[in-house]
Amino acid sequence: MELTIKKTKWMFPLAFAVLVSFFLIIFTLSTKTPFQKSSNKAKVPIFVESRLHISPTRPISTIPRLAYLISGSSGDGESIKRTLKALYHPLNQYVVHLDLEAPADERLELVKFVKREPLFVEVGNVRVVVRSNLVTYRGPTMVSNTLHAAAILLKEGGEWDWFINLSASDYPLVTQDDLLHTFSTVPRELNFIEHTSDIGWKEYHRARPVIIDSGLYSLNKSDLFWIPQKRSMPTAFKLFTGSAWMMLSRPFIEYLLWGWDNLPRIVLMYYANFLSTPEGYFHTVICNAEEFRDTTVNHDLHFISWDNPPKQHPHVLTLSDYQNMVDSNASFARKFRRNEPVLDKIDSELLGRKADGFVPGSWFDGGDANATISQYILRNITSLRPGAGAQRLKSLISGLLSDKDFDSKHCL
Repeated sequence: MELTIKKTKWMFPLAFAVLVSFFLIIFTLSTKTPFQKSSNKAKVPIFVESRLHISPTRPISTIPRLAYLISGSSGDGESIKRTLKALYHPLNQYVVHLDLEAPADERLELVKFVKREPLFVEVGNVRVVVRSNLVTYRGPTMVSNTLHAAAILLKEGGEWDWFINLSASDYPLVTQDDLLHTFSTVPRELNFIEHTSDIGWKEYHRARPVIIDSGLYSLNKSDLFWIPQKRSMPTAFKLFTGSAWMMLSRPFIEYLLWGWDNLPRIVLMYYANFLSTPEGYFHTVICNAEEFRDTTVNHDLHFISWDNPPKQHPHVLTLSDYQNMVDSNASFARKFRRNEPVLDKIDSELLGRKADGFVPGSWFDGGDANATISQYILRNITSLRPGAGAQRLKSLISGLLSDKDFDSKHCL
């Protein structure tokens, strides 16, 4: 009898516990719990790359702003000064660079020139790379120098829309008012970069050989070193080649420097041993990046005269090339020797520039720039006065963008 009473005492709590557990199980199965929510979210992985995005471009209703790199080597100091003045506009940003092959006094003179020019001091949009880079022709140091300048312009140059790389042997064929006016109606995400995947003979003469650029580790310039062994073509990305001169959008420049999916860095490391790196690195990155491949316009905005088939260097342009330059409707031309007479003809007939002066525009009437800083720079800086050059350039750009096959010709 006593045993029966003891069993009865613990049977009721046990039955109650089982009943409560049963209802809890039913409730749990029919209700979404925080644990289930967490589990469902875990099925969709979140990667850091997905939190990064392409920066928005400035509204097309605003006047565009350009960021220039003008680079040179020993003996190019005076040419850089002339090209800078021919390209100058208060709305733009400029970086000038003489590489380490240039004597110290020539590099110092360029710094003094920028610091002495009242216009540059007043506006504050011209910078000299004081810690010069050693740049080896055809080597990856040319690309690293370009990226260095682009990084300076992103950090210190404020708002701008396109980055343009030029050398001391380049010269404009239109005024900056012409250029800014024409590109006021051009989508800011477009990249003007001549390119092709048909690398032809370059596969065996540039892609398969392995070179070492001494400028990556030495203060003394020397020729490239060649490695006897050859390498196979890459399979992780497709190679593209083209002109070393380009006009790149700010979003693409940011992508090159930030490289949030690592492609720009991987391709840069590959091209560190590639012959004529500037003619392939930017092209290969943009055409293998899904976000940017459809932003390409297959033109470098330059007039360049080549042999057929082309040799390593283009022709030096002279007075006999003048009309062909004008008829090309291009923004820039190369290659010019220092003080080539055709430059004076371009100044007088296309730019309206006086000797050692700036190119006239709404901000500057062509007189003494030092006397017009407060009157023109501060009052008319956002006003443009396009001329005949704008019409020529508009014809070129309109033809490129209105091509019926434009959307199907990216990165072919």
